[in-house]
Amino acid sequence: MEFRHLGRSGLLVSEISYGNWITHGSQVEEEAAHACVKAALDVGITTFDTADVYAGTRAEDVLGRALKGVRRESLEIFTKVFWPTGPGQNDRGLSRKHIMESINGSLRRLGTDYVDLYQAHRFDFATPLEETLRAFDDLVRQGKVLYVGVSEWTADQIDRALKIADQMGFDRLVSNQPQYSMLWRVIEAEVVPLSEREGVGQIVWSPLAQGVLTGKYLPGQPPPEGSRATDPSGSTFINRLMGEDVLRAVQELKPVAADLGLSMAQLAVAWVLQNPNVSSAIIGATRPEQVRDNVKAAGVKLDVETMKRVDAILDGVVERDPAKTVSPSTRP
Repeated sequence: MEFRHLGRSGLLVSEISYGNWITHGSQVEEEAAHACVKAALDVGITTFDTADVYAGTRAEDVLGRALKGVRRESLEIFTKVFWPTGPGQNDRGLSRKHIMESINGSLRRLGTDYVDLYQAHRFDFATPLEETLRAFDDLVRQGKVLYVGVSEWTADQIDRALKIADQMGFDRLVSNQPQYSMLWRVIEAEVVPLSEREGVGQIVWSPLAQGVLTGKYLPGQPPPEGSRATDPSGSTFINRLMGEDVLRAVQELKPVAADLGLSMAQLAVAWVLQNPNVSSAIIGATRPEQVRDNVKAAGVKLDVETMKRVDAILDGVVERDPAKTVSPSTRP
């Protein structure tokens, strides 16, 4: 395993991290989830990402039990706050009340006294940014959180948060967690340049484009049974990547992977890791062998010609619009 600094911070994270969105607590049984976490630990992954909202808080429970007994100092555990975790009017968002209550719930479920990174899962237009950042800073001072970051924020939102932190003496954001893959490159135009300048690292999710970049989804054919595209909790995100033109282009990547001695998944993960602003690429899994396959992308260097071949094949099907950084459901 290779390790990278999280942004400009001193924290080192495994350049491939393990995330349990969709899988733990919902798509796979707990025994299988534990097997995947064990596989991740066995191949050198030390960074684990989750969120309070995943599987209605059950994902944090499962991850906490799976990591029980592992030396805490050897791990980097990340979680998030924003989405609803209860029926009350304050069980959501980035108010001080919700943040303070949510971190306590996350720590209890994860079985730890602190998280290495606490992330604002989306931008909250209804709460003053100063209120959110002060609450985050207080958690750092209390020792419940070591570093703070965000997920799926625009360049402007990240910039505003950094300026406020500097003005008020708060801990600065060290990370952003965006969707990023060969097919989804919306962060490259604005978020990455700002982040490089300000020392913010990307912890990217869906480097396999929800599995599309494995090549298992074939044009003109229904998705395989049991795949992400047939799962109600994951199909919302994958459907926008399932166009026939996209699936045909992805099939043309198979010779590129074969020429390098890589699987399609390894090629996809290695591709996002070529971006120096990427601190870690999150993989998910329903089977341990998927973890063992994906992790072989660590340390792989793709040459200029390979990167050009990928761009030529995917020309016309790549999403680059910076406006797609933010989920429509989080806009005012």
